[in-house]
Amino acid sequence: MDRNASPRRALSHLYPALAPFDQRMLDVGDGHSVYMEQCGNPDGIPVVVLHGGPGGGCSPTMRRYFDPAQYRIILFDQRGCGRSRPHASVDDNTTWHLVRDIELIRETLGIERWVVFGGSWGATLSLIYAQAHPDRAKALILRGVFLMTRAELDWFYGGGAAMFFPDLWAPFENLVPEEERADMIGAYHKRLFSGNHATEVRYARAWAAWENALASIMNEGAGGDAPAEYARAFSRLENHYFMNAGFLGENHQILDNMDKLRGIPAIIVQGRYDMICPPTSAYKLAQNWPEAELKLIARAGHALSEAGISEELVRTMDRLATRLA
Repeated sequence: MDRNASPRRALSHLYPALAPFDQRMLDVGDGHSVYMEQCGNPDGIPVVVLHGGPGGGCSPTMRRYFDPAQYRIILFDQRGCGRSRPHASVDDNTTWHLVRDIELIRETLGIERWVVFGGSWGATLSLIYAQAHPDRAKALILRGVFLMTRAELDWFYGGGAAMFFPDLWAPFENLVPEEERADMIGAYHKRLFSGNHATEVRYARAWAAWENALASIMNEGAGGDAPAEYARAFSRLENHYFMNAGFLGENHQILDNMDKLRGIPAIIVQGRYDMICPPTSAYKLAQNWPEAELKLIARAGHALSEAGISEELVRTMDRLATRLA
């Protein structure tokens, strides 16, 4: 066991806990209200934090990756998750709705340009947002890159990761009849949207448990059992997006549109042993982005809470603050 990757040590790299100076619900249309908060320096460098999942929601710990004297930190729960309402709803909930919501938040707060900080699905959304609005992104800071390609989904739900964790894959797979296992995303979709709350929670917990168990190299397969309603929102939203390939028009949409990011600096922080989003995606992204710098973190997996990843992200944001000041 690598003690250097303990959660306690990861937290030691972060800034002290802080409270928001602004919290509100923002009506984004389509019957959705999004929770939004601001922390840090109201006159500081604006940074918007895009959480993972889809459906993961933001947490107080995410505020702590930024020097509160230097940054104006904006967090929000994406449609259908966290404190946003309606909870677990996939109606009018696509990548393009979220891109629109991000712009509405920026306009509502009177911000001209900001730093975009996102991990996992948050990295996907950061890239799509920046390609749609390149004039609004000062820089991108990405962690655990996911490009929403068929190969990545097949890796995690089609048996790739299962080759390393057969004991953890078995309970996830065994909930599905054998004749449906060729399409685990589709099979879980039927149950997560069955209309039976108990069934939805059962399959939601299994879906979340498979991902949580592989999130950190320190988990040893013990990802914990997520609370029922959190698991239901997380799993329904994630499955909804994966069933629809992220609502992207092309399998390689992000890599095929890298010209739109020219001139935008980026730092990519990637765990060397990320079993959820293998490093090949981060490497391909960096190879196609002259302004990007890839930092591969030894003995680190996928989770934001990995000690090496936390340390590098805080260091990166401190350096960026000096550069942008």
